[in-house]
Amino acid sequence: MNMLIDEIKDTIRQVPNFPKEGIQFLDITTGVKHPQAFKDMIDYLYEQFKDKHIDYVAGIESRGFVFGAPLALRLNAGFVMIRKPNKLPAETISESYELEYGTDTIQMHADAIEKGSNVVVIDDLLATGGTATAACNLIKKAGGKVEAAAFIIELTPLRGAEKIKSQTGVNVVSMLKYDLD
Repeated sequence: MNMLIDEIKDTIRQVPNFPKEGIQFLDITTGVKHPQAFKDMIDYLYEQFKDKHIDYVAGIESRGFVFGAPLALRLNAGFVMIRKPNKLPAETISESYELEYGTDTIQMHADAIEKGSNVVVIDDLLATGGTATAACNLIKKAGGKVEAAAFIIELTPLRGAEKIKSQTGVNVVSMLKYDLD
């Protein structure tokens, strides 16, 4: 990689009290606007999976699309969109998951992957792991094998990687780890 991890971290804007008081938001948009940082992020992900025979990269709406599509191209794999409900035009399968207060649901096309395919689930940031756990379960429901869940940023105090591993058996790959305490 051309940029060191600390230099890439320096491209990520931290926004205090967004979207609500007490939250330190890590804004990936400032990283991806920097061409070398964005390239290094994709290169990092590619290096993790280049020898894993990945058939599909499944990006979680919406920032997972930013990293998933170029990674899929580099891996010579298909790209699958995991979206919020009622955003996909054909038959879908769904997975619901718990939030702090209530539930949410994600969907993908029922024919998005072939049974037995190797899949990497990707999103920009791992916090509590709820959405990524649901995405892994969705891929498994469709008959895929989840090779890993990958992220550019991981908020380690929230223990999302542990949740994904314990609830799905899927390993987590993350480039930038933050301890915001």
